[in-house]
Parts: sequence; structure tokens; C-alpha cells
Amino acid sequence: MDYYIVIPIHNEEAFLKSTLDSILQQTLAPKKVVLVNDNSTDDTENIINYYCTTNSLFQKLNTTSSTQHMPGSKVINAFNKGLELLDEHYDVIVKLDADVILPSNYFKVICSHYQQNKNLGICGGFIYEQNNAGEWILNHPMDKDHVRGAIKAYSKACFKAIGGLKNAMGWDTVDELLARFHGFSTYTEENLHVKHLRPTGKGYNARAKKLQGKAMYTMRYGFAITCIASLKMAMKNKSIKSFWNNMLGYTQAVLNGKAYLVTKEEGKFIRNLRWTNIKRKIIA
Repeated sequence: MDYYIVIPIHNEEAFLKSTLDSILQQTLAPKKVVLVNDNSTDDTENIINYYCTTNSLFQKLNTTSSTQHMPGSKVINAFNKGLELLDEHYDVIVKLDADVILPSNYFKVICSHYQQNKNLGICGGFIYEQNNAGEWILNHPMDKDHVRGAIKAYSKACFKAIGGLKNAMGWDTVDELLARFHGFSTYTEENLHVKHLRPTGKGYNARAKKLQGKAMYTMRYGFAITCIASLKMAMKNKSIKSFWNNMLGYTQAVLNGKAYLVTKEEGKFIRNLRWTNIKRKIIA
């Protein structure tokens, strides 16, 4: 199978070489890798230039956006600009972060899942992060079916059906919900251990704390599901502040009349799906 990779990159001089080396070591090589240098101010561009010069697999694109390291719109805007450089001759499109180390068989396994399951829309491995003792431990959401945004691979049919990626906080949740709306499944391969070199959320500023609640509003969760999801997140993070930040972000989005990411029909499907999952977990 042919697959393309697009990597949005902002000030990743400490990690980028490890990510690109792990791509070069894949047993199933990508067809092309677009490296989108998004307003980096460190040595990132020089690293990109080296890999593009030494291997025709890589292609560089410079773009300018905010200097802030924010989740959501910044990374997806960069991804979409990189996507414009690619043709339609692919089976799988990958959005990859610039701070991960992939096992050498990563994409061979991912593509084998797509070959075996024609209904599969989104696939990925599991994220591991290093603790203070230097041990690589699993850092994955309680929902094990969720594919982390750092390592998302989409079938072409699914990617087209969901209309690509939304340039907003919550893009890596709404994509899976819309995939299910269109009849696609998601799958996480527990044997694929991806090393994430920067802990999730590291470097995000205070403004980012309320964006999760705003995202829940724009996905039409409604107040009750937002409360439950925020409590679940607070328990996972062991921080009651994250609950209040989420609810404040949700409330501000309501008062400001923020635009939704999904249609009413899609929103109804999402709420029904969420309630089904909540009830299933309560019964279990």
C-alpha cells in the first residue's frame, strides 16, 4: 500500500532527528514525507534541510503562523498546507508529530490492518512516555479505541468522507466520531509502542486550558456529556482544575455563540454514541 506522511513542525530541534530516523528505518517505506516548518525559530529548518538534501523522500514547506505552541488550529493549518503538495495517488494519509519514535515495523503493521479490514478508517499504535525514573510507560486515554493525534493514519476513503481534519481544538476526537458517522471503524494496535518524546500538553500556555471545554461545545456534546467527560478527564489527570477549566471553556463558548464543528445530524449521532458508551461502561 502507498502512504504519505505530513509532519507539522514548530521548534522541534531536540526531537526531529529521532522522528525522521525512525521513518527512514521503516520496513515499509512511505511514498513521500512532507515536512512543514511552521514558523520555527530554533535549528529546526537546518535539520529539515539536511534530510531533504540527503534523501528525496522528504520535501520541505515553510509556512508562517503564530509563534505560540497551541493545540488545534496551528498544527492542522500546517498539516493542510502540507497536504496541498500531495497528489491523490495514495491509500493511507498520515498526520505525524515531530517528537515521536516509531518502531521499525510501524507502517507495515498499520497497512496490513487496512488490507485486512476494508471498513477500517483510522488506525494507530499506543503512545508511551518516559517517567522520572526513565521508564517508558503507557500514556493512553482510558478509551483504548482512540488513536492519539500524534500518530493518526487514515484510509483515503475515510479521510475524504470526513472532509479532512478540522482546524480546531478537538480535531483528533471529532475525526473519529465523524468516521463512525460515515460507517468506518477505528483500531489501535497494542503491539505498536510509539515513544512520545515530549509529554502531552507540555509547552501549552494558559489559554489552552479552556479549549477542551470549547471543543466539547463545538462537537455538540451538550452540557451533561461535557460534565461527565470533564470529570473523567479530571480523574485521569488527578486535577480538579481541569474540570473547572473545561466547564468554563464550555460556558464561554455557549455565551459567545461559537460555531459548531458538526451538523445537527452529526451532533445527534455523536451524543447517542457517547451515551451508549457511557451506559456500556456503567453496566460493565
